[in-house]
Amino acid sequence: MPDTHPTDPIVDAFESHRERLRGVAYRVLGSHADAEDVVQEAWLRLSRQGAGTIDNLGGWLTTVVGRISLDVLRSGRRRPEVSYDEQPSEFNGTIDDAPAPEELVALGDSVGLALLTVLDSLRPDERLAFVLHDVFAVPHGEIATILGKSADATKMLTSRARRKVRAARQPASAGRQQREVVQAFLAAAGAGQFERLLQVLHPEVKFTVDTPNGRFVTLGATEVATRARLAGSAARGQEVSVNGRPGVISWSQDGAPAALLSFTVTDGRITEITAVVDPARLALMDLPDPARGRQDVQRA
Repeated sequence: MPDTHPTDPIVDAFESHRERLRGVAYRVLGSHADAEDVVQEAWLRLSRQGAGTIDNLGGWLTTVVGRISLDVLRSGRRRPEVSYDEQPSEFNGTIDDAPAPEELVALGDSVGLALLTVLDSLRPDERLAFVLHDVFAVPHGEIATILGKSADATKMLTSRARRKVRAARQPASAGRQQREVVQAFLAAAGAGQFERLLQVLHPEVKFTVDTPNGRFVTLGATEVATRARLAGSAARGQEVSVNGRPGVISWSQDGAPAALLSFTVTDGRITEITAVVDPARLALMDLPDPARGRQDVQRA
């Protein structure tokens, strides 16, 4: 919060725009910490400028936040949210009902991991132009002022960025195919269909299980297929997405989480399975219960 008395009209004016500014910065940078820093810097600049000298405060603040965010993007100083690949001790996932990238854009105050991943593939100016125009409906003329480009050039940037975002539908199709492979594996495991299991498992598949007695690793399709009963029991659970990978959560009869599985699928075959069945570890995760809807899954 600004360090001025809350009745100060400048504070009131700024606070009326804070949430929107935080939303702009977060969508551009993909980091809550960086977004807060950008908004605080915008406040400092406003306090030095004085709101009384600004005709359109909302537009002025959006321009300032856009320029600061662009500087952060170009300098590479961003602090992206930690991913599963960067820190193996944490699972990040959601109940598997994620909307398409275009729907994520329309959600307003929320941004999905899928959209942030797509935005990371954009150039800084493309990312800023797309977020400001397609998410916050900022006119191209105002965005052009931030970027130091013409309005026509800014329109081209936005159009190019939009095409890249829409292209994310292709990975979504691949994701459906991966889930189908996992579903086939779970069905075969539940039915004890050994030959079918071998068809969907990569010959060098790795199966890691976290249990109360430690971590156990099984290598090879034949060995994994003979130990697939655990995965088969998860077929009655809820499909989830674990950092973009297909997964499953299952629960015991009393509603406590029983297992969390994550699958890596490459070229139509499962190359890795990670399962957590240790109640102590599961208790440390923020897992949904069978009756709850969409929920982030955190592995501690």
